[in-house]
Amino acid sequence: MSTNTVLILGARGRFGLAAARAFAAAGWRVLGQMRPGTETPADASIEWLPTDLHDTAALTRAAQGASVVVHALNPAYTNVAWQTQAPALLEASIALCRALGATLMLPGNIYNFGATMPPVLREGTPQAARTVKGQVRIAMEARLRASGVRSIVIRAGDFFGSGRGTWFDLSIAKDLRKGVLTYPGPKGVSTSWAYLPDLARTFVAVAERRAQLQPFEVFHFAGHVLTGQRWLDLLHPIARAQGWVRPDAPLRWAGMPWGLIRLGAWFVPTWAALLEMRYLWSTPHALANDRLCALIGTEPCTPLAQAVEQSLADLGLLGSSVVRRPSNAPVAPSLAQPAR
Repeated sequence: MSTNTVLILGARGRFGLAAARAFAAAGWRVLGQMRPGTETPADASIEWLPTDLHDTAALTRAAQGASVVVHALNPAYTNVAWQTQAPALLEASIALCRALGATLMLPGNIYNFGATMPPVLREGTPQAARTVKGQVRIAMEARLRASGVRSIVIRAGDFFGSGRGTWFDLSIAKDLRKGVLTYPGPKGVSTSWAYLPDLARTFVAVAERRAQLQPFEVFHFAGHVLTGQRWLDLLHPIARAQGWVRPDAPLRWAGMPWGLIRLGAWFVPTWAALLEMRYLWSTPHALANDRLCALIGTEPCTPLAQAVEQSLADLGLLGSSVVRRPSNAPVAPSLAQPAR
């Protein structure tokens, strides 16, 4: 059986496609699972498998030779969807890995730690989440540990880059062309951010060293730690160069309309889910990557200004005067909620 074949579950999505391209660039054979009947992205480096995730037998046959499976699947952002869909998606992935004899890799997030989390998060930091999504994430990782399937969780902060569906495009960059940065939290609180192409390359580096690992492992990806003010400082010169603000004018700051969201949460399940996670923007946090670096060496890290510029280019926001780097932008997801 080949040791250089990876199966990406949900390969049309934002992280799924970033991971697929990173594995392909590293010389792996890449199989990309997607729902039957969906449009196949134009990417010749990926062998697309339009096979239902829950048809374990068919997907196992189609993915023979895969030694690593990346779980790049997410339900809708509502609490009900997370409670019902997320466990079922994970069970399908576990069954598939059992059949293939493959290692399962899962992108984790910081929901597990809850509102009392300390400023620096390590793999052994107590997980005390009281939110629905946090408790679901805790249960998912416990299920992986107990499953007997070789599993790796790589935990990261908020995503940016490689397409749409995150706080970066749904809030921060939404009104940049109007000269406004809309931010969910206060200016001075530091939070963790993961540039997706860097996180994807980290998955490759860990996958290539999986033989050194225990049956269940968790690693933290540090990424970039940014305040709202730092986002403002990064985006202002770009806004000025693009003509979104006058040369002598600032990029304006706007907060999220949390009062309106609180009212709407009674009627809109997505807004209720957003409100429950608001603490993430007022609680300083960063991920310590000591264990990760001990395994792979230096964490992949695109210079921040370059990562931000490319993320805006991926969204089609930059004019022709800006030099574009190769884009990793996936097909936009059908559900527009922020993801971590």
